[in-house]
Amino acid sequence: MESFRSYNAGRISRPRARATVVAGAIALTLALAAGRSPAANSSGGADPVLAVVGSHRITQSEVDAQVIENFSSNQRYDLRKRALDSIVDKYLVDAAAKKAHLTPAEYVERGIHPKGSQVTEADAKKYYDGHKAGLDAQTGGKPFDQIKLALIAAMQRHYDLERRTALLAKLRADNHVKMMIEAPREQVASSGHPWTGGKDAPVTIVEFSDFQCPYCRAAEPAVKQIRAKYGDRVKLVYMDFPLGMHPHAMDAAVAGRCAAAQDKFWQFHDAMFADQKKLDPASLKQTAAKLGLDTKKFDACFDGKQVVPGIRADQAEGERLGVSGTPTFFINGRQMVGLESPQSLSEVIDDELARAGGAEKPAAAHPAAHAPQAAAQ
Repeated sequence: MESFRSYNAGRISRPRARATVVAGAIALTLALAAGRSPAANSSGGADPVLAVVGSHRITQSEVDAQVIENFSSNQRYDLRKRALDSIVDKYLVDAAAKKAHLTPAEYVERGIHPKGSQVTEADAKKYYDGHKAGLDAQTGGKPFDQIKLALIAAMQRHYDLERRTALLAKLRADNHVKMMIEAPREQVASSGHPWTGGKDAPVTIVEFSDFQCPYCRAAEPAVKQIRAKYGDRVKLVYMDFPLGMHPHAMDAAVAGRCAAAQDKFWQFHDAMFADQKKLDPASLKQTAAKLGLDTKKFDACFDGKQVVPGIRADQAEGERLGVSGTPTFFINGRQMVGLESPQSLSEVIDDELARAGGAEKPAAAHPAAHAPQAAAQ
C-alpha cells in the first residue's frame, strides 16, 4: 500500500472501502466516548454478552474498548476530531437554519450555491487554456472537448467545497466556537535532511516520501502550492521512505542524496517526480549530467552506495513513528497520511500559525480566480 489516501482534488472520485471503515469507527468512537456501546442504545442499556469462556462472559463494551485501543493515538485523534467537527457543524447549521426559517439542507444549499455559482463551459475553457500543460500531463494531451465534462464537475466540486468550508468557518467564528481537542505530536528526527522554505519558520513539515510512488508524485502540485502560498512561514523537510514494491525507489533515494551532496537535491527531486519512468541507474546518471552535476562525483557516490545506511535510518525513523505508506507528513509533529488537496494541508498549517500568532485567514476563492486541476479518466 503506497498511501492510505491518494491526492484526489479535481479528479473523479472512486468509492473507497476505507470511507466505510472510517464512518463505522467514528460511530464507535462516539459511542465509546459516551461510555456505552452502539448496541446498548437499541437494547435498553444492556451490554450484550458476545462470548462465554467457561463461566467468564465477554461483553460488547469490552470488545469495543479493545477495538478502539487497536487504533494508534493519531488514528484515534483523527476519528474523534472528525466526529467532533461533525457534531459542532450540525449544531451550528441546525441553529442557523432554524433562525432563517429554513431546513438545514436548504440553508446549506443556499450557502453553497448562490446565484451565479455554477461552473460553466466558458469557465472550464478559461481554466483549460490557462493550465493546459498541467492538464496535458494528467490526461495524456486530451483536447478540451474530451475532458470538459470531467473538468466542469471537478471545478464545481472544488468550489462547492470551498464555499461549504467558508460557510462553516463563518458560523464557527460568529458563535465563538472553541475546540479543546489536542492533536498528538511526534518528535521527528529530521535534522540534517534537505529542506526548503524558512530556516526558522513557525511551521515545519516533514515529508516521508518515495520517488517512485505515484501518489507522492500526484501530491507534488499541492505541496508546491503550499510552498508558494506560505513562503518562509513554512519549512519543508524531505525524508526517504522507499517502498519495496518499487524496483527503483532505492536507486532514486540514493540519487537524491548524491545530488544533495552537490547542493542540487531539490532540482533532482523535481526532475525525478517529473518523469518517474527515468529512475533506473542509467537514467538517473543522465539526469545528473543534464542538471550540471559533477558526474564523476555523482557516479562514485551512486555506485558506492555509502548513503544507503542513511536511507535505512530514515525508514527506521518512519516505522518508529508509525509510517506505513507514502506520502506521510508531520506538520509540527502532527501526522497526516496522504494528501487529498492543498486545503487539507492548509487547515493544519493555519491552525499551527494561529497557535504561533501568525495565521492569515485565506479568503474563499471565486471560480474565475482559481480552480483545481482535473483529469478525465
